[in-house]
Formats: sequence, C-alpha cells, structure tokens
Amino acid sequence: MSLESDHGIVNTPSRHSVDDIVNKLTATLHAKGITLFAVVDHSGEAEKVGIVMRPTKLLIFGNPTAGSPVMIAAPSSAIDLPLKILVWQDAGGKVWVSYNSPTYLQARHHLPPELVPNLAVIETLARAAAE
Repeated sequence: MSLESDHGIVNTPSRHSVDDIVNKLTATLHAKGITLFAVVDHSGEAEKVGIVMRPTKLLIFGNPTAGSPVMIAAPSSAIDLPLKILVWQDAGGKVWVSYNSPTYLQARHHLPPELVPNLAVIETLARAAAE
C-alpha cells in the first residue's frame, strides 16, 4: 500500500532494511541501463559529525532520453530531476520508500500529459524495491 501526502510524496512501506532496498535499487537501475548519479547517505554523514540519525539514503538517478524532453518542455523541472528515491527508517523501525508522484511533478511544472510516462518509471522502481 502506498500513501501519497498532500505534498506529492508517495510513501511505500517495506519489510526490508534500508541497505537491502538500496542494494536492490542499485542493481535494478544498472540492469535497466539507468544512470545512478549518486547515493547520498544522510545518516552516514550525520554519524561522521557525531549525530545519531536513523538509516536514511537518497538515490539520484535518471536517463537523458526520458528526462531531457521533460526539461525542454518545462525548464523548472530540472530542480526535481534527475529522479530521486528516498529510503528511510521511521522512529518505529519501519522502512519506507518515498518519491515525488509523477502527477505531482506534472502539476508542479505544468508538463504536458504525454511526458508523464517519462517520469512514471519511478513508481515501478519504488514498488519493486519495497517488495
């Protein structure tokens, strides 16, 4: 079950650890030929400065074939691209896979409907990673 907040963020629960999901997503992106630009380990960086933070990692990825037409149609969309998936653990120990809804991004940047499928891959990736 995915929950979408009023801010366009879709949160999908998972039974897996943050690291397991990040590893699964990394492998899936590689297999699909999607560029993984970065994995930002927020909790790891916090730990380096003595701050305790629950596991939290952000994957930044994309494909210029899909993303470039979106940015050409709506240059402001470059602030939300490349796509991002946040994998995080809440205070109760539950792990979540979160991302910006493609329909939210469409509305935010006034994208033509025919470009929404270019962003929709994120839904499939997030759902598969959370399973």
